[in-house]
Amino acid sequence: MKLLARLPALLLALVIVAPTVHAQAVDEKPNGFAMVGDLVVARPIGLVMTAVGAAAFVVSLPFTALAGHVSESAETLVLGPGEATFMRCLGCREPGYTYKDKELRDARGQND
Repeated sequence: MKLLARLPALLLALVIVAPTVHAQAVDEKPNGFAMVGDLVVARPIGLVMTAVGAAAFVVSLPFTALAGHVSESAETLVLGPGEATFMRCLGCREPGYTYKDKELRDARGQND
Protein backbone atom coordinates (compact mmCIF):
# COMPACT_ATOMS: atom_id res chain seq x y z
CA MET A 1 0.00 0.00 0.00
CA LYS A 2 2.87 2.38 0.72
CA LEU A 3 4.25 1.75 -2.76
CA LEU A 4 0.96 2.90 -4.32
CA ALA A 5 1.06 6.10 -2.26
CA ARG A 6 4.56 6.90 -3.54
CA LEU A 7 3.87 5.97 -7.17
CA PRO A 8 2.66 9.44 -8.32
CA ALA A 9 5.83 11.04 -6.94
CA LEU A 10 7.96 8.43 -8.70
CA LEU A 11 6.17 9.03 -12.00
CA LEU A 12 6.58 12.78 -11.65
CA ALA A 13 10.29 12.35 -10.98
CA LEU A 14 10.64 10.12 -14.05
CA VAL A 15 8.86 12.59 -16.29
CA ILE A 16 10.68 15.71 -15.07
CA VAL A 17 14.18 14.67 -14.06
CA ALA A 18 15.17 11.89 -16.46
CA PRO A 19 14.64 13.76 -19.75
CA THR A 20 16.76 16.67 -18.56
CA VAL A 21 19.69 14.33 -17.96
CA HIS A 22 19.63 13.10 -21.56
CA ALA A 23 18.99 16.46 -23.22
CA GLN A 24 21.36 17.48 -25.98
CA ALA A 25 21.88 20.74 -27.82
CA VAL A 26 19.68 21.25 -30.87
CA ASP A 27 20.43 23.59 -33.74
CA GLU A 28 17.18 24.07 -35.65
CA LYS A 29 15.56 27.22 -37.00
CA PRO A 30 11.82 26.55 -37.36
CA ASN A 31 9.60 29.05 -39.17
CA GLY A 32 6.41 30.59 -37.78
CA PHE A 33 4.14 28.07 -39.51
CA ALA A 34 6.03 25.17 -37.91
CA MET A 35 5.81 26.86 -34.49
CA VAL A 36 2.05 27.41 -34.72
CA GLY A 37 1.48 23.86 -35.96
CA ASP A 38 3.59 22.51 -33.14
CA LEU A 39 1.75 24.57 -30.54
CA VAL A 40 -1.76 23.80 -31.82
CA VAL A 41 -1.38 20.19 -32.99
CA ALA A 42 1.78 18.40 -31.90
CA ARG A 43 2.11 19.56 -28.28
CA PRO A 44 -1.48 18.66 -27.28
CA ILE A 45 -1.09 15.25 -28.93
CA GLY A 46 2.23 14.76 -27.13
CA LEU A 47 0.68 15.73 -23.82
CA VAL A 48 -2.13 13.20 -24.31
CA MET A 49 0.37 10.52 -25.35
CA THR A 50 2.46 11.21 -22.25
CA ALA A 51 -0.59 10.94 -19.99
CA VAL A 52 -1.83 7.76 -21.70
CA GLY A 53 1.68 6.30 -21.52
CA ALA A 54 1.92 7.13 -17.82
CA ALA A 55 -1.41 5.41 -17.19
CA ALA A 56 -0.30 2.36 -19.20
CA PHE A 57 2.97 2.34 -17.26
CA VAL A 58 1.12 2.29 -13.94
CA VAL A 59 -1.16 -0.52 -15.11
CA SER A 60 1.74 -2.58 -16.48
CA LEU A 61 4.08 -1.89 -13.56
CA PRO A 62 3.40 -5.12 -11.61
CA PHE A 63 4.07 -7.21 -14.70
CA THR A 64 7.15 -5.32 -15.85
CA ALA A 65 8.55 -5.34 -12.31
CA LEU A 66 8.22 -9.11 -12.14
CA ALA A 67 9.94 -9.43 -15.51
CA GLY A 68 12.64 -6.91 -14.55
CA HIS A 69 11.93 -4.45 -17.38
CA VAL A 70 10.66 -1.40 -15.50
CA SER A 71 13.25 0.98 -16.96
CA GLU A 72 12.50 -0.10 -20.54
CA SER A 73 8.79 0.30 -19.94
CA ALA A 74 9.26 3.75 -18.37
CA GLU A 75 11.48 4.87 -21.26
CA THR A 76 9.02 3.74 -23.91
CA LEU A 77 5.72 4.71 -22.30
CA VAL A 78 6.55 7.86 -20.30
CA LEU A 79 9.99 9.30 -20.92
CA GLY A 80 9.99 9.07 -24.72
CA PRO A 81 6.69 10.91 -25.23
CA GLY A 82 7.52 13.31 -22.40
CA GLU A 83 10.85 14.21 -23.95
CA ALA A 84 9.28 14.72 -27.37
CA THR A 85 6.61 16.95 -25.82
CA PHE A 86 8.52 19.03 -23.27
CA MET A 87 12.20 18.94 -24.19
CA ARG A 88 12.29 20.62 -27.59
CA CYS A 89 11.92 24.14 -28.87
CA LEU A 90 8.64 25.24 -30.38
CA GLY A 91 8.56 24.02 -33.97
CA CYS A 92 11.70 21.89 -33.65
CA ARG A 93 11.60 18.23 -34.62
CA GLU A 94 14.41 16.89 -32.42
CA PRO A 95 14.25 17.03 -28.60
CA GLY A 96 16.97 18.93 -26.77
CA TYR A 97 17.99 22.42 -25.76
CA THR A 98 19.01 25.22 -28.09
CA TYR A 99 20.74 27.31 -25.41
CA LYS A 100 19.83 30.47 -27.39
CA ASP A 101 18.27 32.14 -24.35
CA LYS A 102 21.40 31.50 -22.29
CA GLU A 103 23.63 32.83 -25.07
CA LEU A 104 21.51 36.01 -25.33
CA ARG A 105 21.64 36.57 -21.56
CA ASP A 106 25.40 36.03 -21.53
CA ALA A 107 25.87 38.45 -24.45
CA ARG A 108 23.76 41.13 -22.75
CA GLY A 109 25.64 40.66 -19.49
CA GLN A 110 29.00 41.12 -21.18
CA ASN A 111 27.90 44.30 -22.97
CA ASP A 112 26.56 45.99 -19.81
